[in-house]
Amino acid sequence: MYSAPRTTSQQSLGRFGIFSHELRSEDPALQEQRRRAAAELEELGFGAIWLGGNSSVHHAVALAGSTERIALATGILNIWNEDAATVARQRAELEEAHPGRFLLGLGASHAQLAQHYHRPYSTMVGYLDVLDHAATPVPAARRILAALGPKMLRLARDRAAGAHPAMVTPDYVKQAREVLGDGPLLAPVVTAALDSDPVRARALARDFLGLYLRLPNYTANFERLGFTDEDFTGGGSDRLIDTLVVWGTDDAISDRLTEFHTAGADHLALQLITAEGGETPLLTQWRRLADLTGVTAKSA
Repeated sequence: MYSAPRTTSQQSLGRFGIFSHELRSEDPALQEQRRRAAAELEELGFGAIWLGGNSSVHHAVALAGSTERIALATGILNIWNEDAATVARQRAELEEAHPGRFLLGLGASHAQLAQHYHRPYSTMVGYLDVLDHAATPVPAARRILAALGPKMLRLARDRAAGAHPAMVTPDYVKQAREVLGDGPLLAPVVTAALDSDPVRARALARDFLGLYLRLPNYTANFERLGFTDEDFTGGGSDRLIDTLVVWGTDDAISDRLTEFHTAGADHLALQLITAEGGETPLLTQWRRLADLTGVTAKSA
């Protein structure tokens, strides 16, 4: 099995975290519910909470006070929507209040989703330059890039703690590890449906993947992995669905997750998709996922 040298970031994140859009809700009426859920994820033994979607530092601030150890990360902060100098200042304030808890995940999003999208690589380089030279700089070891292609992976290697890619496979992880080398953190988002019925699981996956199949950055990466246009029609071929979304029995899911670690991932940001929306069904499944991954036993 692959074993990368441990860094501070890898040690603090552990092997498994939870990637959740739900925990970054802006609804004040739900904030207490969010804080309780974050505290339970920490108690269950997960190493990190990745605040999915276009998340910001203030989303992490909302959960920091209700937890003590678990790492909080943006997954990702959209560089088109957030001023770098302001982000550096907000991050410094959070670091002062909760030292060593926050990892700044940065991404360039997609042309179809970002209003001012242009020259994403150059813009990311400029953004990192501002973070480096801000009044309160963000250390490279405390930021991570949502990198997919080789060029952005090299930037993640050279100017961040590592890479936080989404919609990837063990084969991709192996290739990304070769680009990053042994030291940098590789923390992919891995999407899972805790369902062993192929009809239900694939239906959930197709509903979830619809957006991603309309985004060229992702489909180009799928093509680099050997998929073709035929795999992108009809909501995605079974081959594509079964590769991108982990589903099956608990043993089958555990084996699939092991494939990502064996390929070179240090930490898996686990994103669950369910038939029901909302946080309550997710809490039940997060508890099951804690048992399945063994994080609860390790934290006991």
